Order: sequence, then C-alpha cells, then structure tokens
Amino acid sequence: MPPTSAPSLRTGERPGRNDRPSEDRILATPSGDAFVVLDGVSTLSDDRPRGGWYADTLGKLILDCLASGPGVELTEVLHDAISAITREYALTPGASPAATVSVVRLGDTVVEAAVLGDSPVVVTGHDGTVKVLTDTRLAELVETRPQAAEYRRRLAAGSGFDDGHHRLLVELRDAQMGWINRPGGYWVAEAVPEAGRQAVTATWPRAQVAQILAATDGVSSAVDDYGLYSWAELAAACRADGPQAVVDAVHAAEEQDAHGRAWPRYKQSDDKALAVLDIPPTG
Repeated sequence: MPPTSAPSLRTGERPGRNDRPSEDRILATPSGDAFVVLDGVSTLSDDRPRGGWYADTLGKLILDCLASGPGVELTEVLHDAISAITREYALTPGASPAATVSVVRLGDTVVEAAVLGDSPVVVTGHDGTVKVLTDTRLAELVETRPQAAEYRRRLAAGSGFDDGHHRLLVELRDAQMGWINRPGGYWVAEAVPEAGRQAVTATWPRAQVAQILAATDGVSSAVDDYGLYSWAELAAACRADGPQAVVDAVHAAEEQDAHGRAWPRYKQSDDKALAVLDIPPTG
C-alpha cells in the first residue's frame, strides 16, 4: 500500500572556518524521493579550492542520472555521473578535485543507499533499531600511516595546529594519493568513473524505516572520534532539536577544544553537512 503522507527532508550545514565557504553540499530531487550528501576535497595545488565546485557539479549530475533512470543501480548512477563530469571538464586522475558521496533513494517499497568515502548513512527503524552504512577503506588506510599517529601524539601533547602539524598532513595526503581509486586502496569520486561501482550499498524495506540520515565526516566525527553521541543518540537529537542544532553543537564542542588536545584530529574544525529524511509509516 502506498505511503499515507510525504517524507520530510531537514538539513543542517556549517563551514569549518568563517573565512572560507563550506565545500560540503546537500542536494535533493524536487519530489523529495532522493538526496545526495557530498564532501568536496580540493587538490593541494589549487590556488582556489575547487572541492565545493566539484561537489556541487557532481551532485547535480547525480540527481540528473537518478531522474533519467529510476531503476538504475545506485553504483551505476555514480559511475555515470563521475564519467560525465570527468568528460565534460577534462579532469585528470590525481590532479582533480574529489568528493565523498552518499546517495539515498526512496522507492515505493524499499529505501536504497550508496556510500563512497567517509560520509555514512544511518537508518533508524520504527522499532528503534539503528543500522549504519559506512565506507571505512580510507580510515583503515590512514591508520597504517606513521604520520597519523604522529600528528595525534603532537596534538595531545599540546603542539596545536602548527606548521609541524601541517607538514605531517601534507605527507599523509601524499601517501594517500598512492592508493586512491585502486584495488586494495580506497575509492572516492574524482576522475575515475570505476570508483562509482565500488561504493558500499544497502537496501531496507521502506515500511521498516522511520528515519534515514547522511552526514559528512565533520558531523560523523562526533560519533566516531569524539564520543559526543552514539548514532542512536545523534538520530534522536535530530528528531528532537533538528539537524542544524546537532551541527552547531558539534562545532561548539570543537571550539572548546581549539588546540585539539582532547580530540586530536586532522583540522581544528571541518565543514559539516547533515541531511535527515523522516519517513512516515505506511498506511
């Protein structure tokens, strides 16, 4: 039986720095049956950050692909959208801006999601159960690099986000680039269309889903790294206070740990985007 009322999408967004626009994006179809959350990543050589442009442009192409082929697998949607942006703008692997991507599509009987990179999707059932769809390949790779352990040690010791911290991040980024979009490494939307087919996917019966959210790592760090919430608690906070309040709370917590001693991390405060789709029960 079709749903008795329409789903409702709510969002929260905030740049990590006041002097630089956010490179995270949230885009949705006019009908509200699909949405995309992206975290843009600029190249180290960019004079002007292009990650936001890439995320915005790719997100719109993903929505176009969703509209043109409602039955197409989400991995193929991502493949086709990455192909289109790579071809149209003559992007080169390794020298292109990139983005993590989460796509959620709501059908009559199922809810589908695809995750490419560290922007998880979290589903809360009408029975209160919580399921998390994550792509941990980059995190697993980073954990093996000595630079990651070193920058955390320095921050915990009180060095702050200084030049030495920046040097370690450049070294870490260079090491990551040797494993981008290749088997045994990690996959992200960039200039290699095959990455789309490597996204992590899941499907749930629509009748069981009460809420589905997607977040960039600026928000998911509150669960995975800071311990401010469990995923169930974060989802509940979105229901009670709204996603913007959650985003603001995470940002405020980072400001209170301005030197990264309590939570050694990549940067003082990251861009944040959080999309929450509330799905009424079926009649």
